[in-house]
Amino acid sequence: MSTQPTPSILFTHRSPQHGFRLLELPPELADLLASDKPPTLELKSPSQTSTKTSSSATTPEYVNLCTPTTTYSIRQVQSSNSLHILQPSTGSAVRRGDLSIVAEGDDTGSQDTETDLDRNLNIEGAVTTIAKCGSTLELHISPEGFSAEGFLRDVVRVYARDADGDIDMEMGGDEYERDEHTTRNILDRLFADIPVSRAQCERGWIQMCGFVLPPHAGAAAAPAASSYCWRPSSAMKLEVWKRVTEGAVLQAIDLGKQFLVKDLWKSVLDDDGLEPFPKPLFEAVVRRIRDEGDSPGISLPGSELKWASIDRECCVRWVGETYLEVMAPGAGSAVSHVEFLSSWKDQLPETWRDDVSLSILPEACYMHPDSKTVCFATEADRQKVKKNLPTDTSAATTAKKTRNWHELFKNQRQKR
Repeated sequence: MSTQPTPSILFTHRSPQHGFRLLELPPELADLLASDKPPTLELKSPSQTSTKTSSSATTPEYVNLCTPTTTYSIRQVQSSNSLHILQPSTGSAVRRGDLSIVAEGDDTGSQDTETDLDRNLNIEGAVTTIAKCGSTLELHISPEGFSAEGFLRDVVRVYARDADGDIDMEMGGDEYERDEHTTRNILDRLFADIPVSRAQCERGWIQMCGFVLPPHAGAAAAPAASSYCWRPSSAMKLEVWKRVTEGAVLQAIDLGKQFLVKDLWKSVLDDDGLEPFPKPLFEAVVRRIRDEGDSPGISLPGSELKWASIDRECCVRWVGETYLEVMAPGAGSAVSHVEFLSSWKDQLPETWRDDVSLSILPEACYMHPDSKTVCFATEADRQKVKKNLPTDTSAATTAKKTRNWHELFKNQRQKR
């Protein structure tokens, strides 16, 4: 039987170790990075401004990894088996005199260069552990998905009329200089602090009818991009929509077919040619309800709309949800189903009235305080529904007054 010795591979340890973190990529992202045109990845976390104003300000800080279209949350996963990162050695970096060789079963270092162990060492094939990782980072997509709209609402101010029906200058005046390049630059700065992908930021911006009023020539630049960004109140959105429907009738514009946006804009101007509201706000509303199949690419925030047609189904749903928020913003102002549906129909073109139905509204946007009434569900109400908490505050108030524990938790028990 042959007694030829087997050469050993020298395993060395570098001190101090490097601070590596291992990130496990899902297959679709790994394939994307290995493609001919890999995307730029971003690590994004909420800005300090949005953290202070957010209702979830007590949540710990976090960071998301974003591709141009997808958002992944990063979570740390502990492992019972440590992973070592190895680095091959060329031999010149390892000198025999610097090694303390420990033989199997020997607790002391041996410097005897005449031993069989030393003679069979493969110095040139040595490997060195440069980092030890006891945990890995995983990418995860939440089942609920990621939305930018909540983050945007935290940092973008509301554009609305005051009690006298005028726009307060502190809330955004009508003087602005339209500059597409400046508008996109402002949105780039705004989206940089939103911890979701660029595509999701644009989608959230369009969903809330966000618009930009760039500074006019000579104005001092504001430190924050959000200073130029606005989101209309529900009443303001309805005002724009009312002007659109009235102007379309006067100018014989079929909203369901493709039309020139500038022609529709001219139809909403006052008799003296004055703007009832900024044109970017008008375009934001049209962009929100337009048919996405028309002229793809022009719906990007910051770009000027030229041609558009209104998506009938989307528009009817949006008008209903918006009008409900104005008409019955909470349980205390709930209205009957019949009254709401009748008023909803009055906000639409004549040929679209038959599309009205409570079933076409998103279920999360409304509540039924009782069997015959309906009201808008606020964000706080929607969070309570997610957490299986009662949305009716009357029961909780009564329980607090009685100081009775079984009354306090009666609603929670019934929902289990």
